[in-house]
Amino acid sequence: MESGFQQAKGQTGLDHYQVRRYDAWYRHITLAMLANAFLAVMRATALKEMAAADTGAAEHAEVAELLPLTVAEIRRLLAALVWRLADDPGVVLAWSGWRRRHQARARRCHWRQRQRLRKVRL
Repeated sequence: MESGFQQAKGQTGLDHYQVRRYDAWYRHITLAMLANAFLAVMRATALKEMAAADTGAAEHAEVAELLPLTVAEIRRLLAALVWRLADDPGVVLAWSGWRRRHQARARRCHWRQRQRLRKVRL
């Protein structure tokens, strides 16, 4: 429960309100929680699709190397696509794919290095 509020504070601005009336505060909190719920549902859907793609990993080798979408990444993608930060939506999606592949590679290298250090210490 607490992690959900922390995520909402960081991603949807749950704690960024400066209001003097209850109805304005209520609207802000409601919209922030609704946005957070929307992002969480999108992430769950993306994770389910990635799990389905992993069953046929031989066909989708490039998908298996990607880190799953996070709420922050979905928020960045939606902002870039809605505000048209790039002329071509394919550029935004390609950048996200590259970034997630790079993060997966960095994570693998990090864990390999940790395993090596553990073996040396033993």
